[in-house]
Amino acid sequence: MTMRVGVVVFPGSNCEYDAASAIEAVGATAGFVWHGATSLEGYDAVILPGGFAHGDYLRPGALARFSPVMQTVADFAYGGGAVLGICNGFQVLTEAGLLPGALQKNRGLTFLCQPSTLEVASTRSALTNRATIGQRLSIPINHFSGNYTCDDDTYASLVENDQIVVRYVDNPNGSRDAIAGVSNVAGNVVGLMPHPERATSALLGSRDGLVLLESFVSGQLVAR
Repeated sequence: MTMRVGVVVFPGSNCEYDAASAIEAVGATAGFVWHGATSLEGYDAVILPGGFAHGDYLRPGALARFSPVMQTVADFAYGGGAVLGICNGFQVLTEAGLLPGALQKNRGLTFLCQPSTLEVASTRSALTNRATIGQRLSIPINHFSGNYTCDDDTYASLVENDQIVVRYVDNPNGSRDAIAGVSNVAGNVVGLMPHPERATSALLGSRDGLVLLESFVSGQLVAR
């Protein structure tokens, strides 16, 4: 059975077609879900793509968390459904309380658009179950507020529960412990700042995003 992935579209999203195309490249089908939707019926997984949801007014993701679809996404996640937030989508998931921590402005207050090298830190997530610990991936970044931060208690919990999914090899934005992506405790909700959907072809400079997207559409989690 082919997995069907819903790609949520907020006013200001600009990576929804990239996400949909990449998902279809790994054998799933994609459909767009408007931010005012109150149902995810027929979808097996959900992606919150990159962009500038609601113009990033106030702070990235702060307004998008109040879109009607986010309660539906929360219910879907609490029910065990796979949810992936990429870049702005990661910011939305933290603002909505579906992932711990927060994203603040990059170190040096500089917008970054460049390749980055990631190292897989956990395979116990919907995004990394087909990767290997220590595997290095070339995945581009494109953000101004990608500096992951959290308090000491949250950080200790992330480490204890194996929720740090990927780290930067050369921390470009000042993120705590070079964190590039995290999951919830169950591993079915994942957010990362780099863009795996932009690393699916040698023509794009890297195919390393495929193992992450293939993991996501596999419908598998490694038991915790």
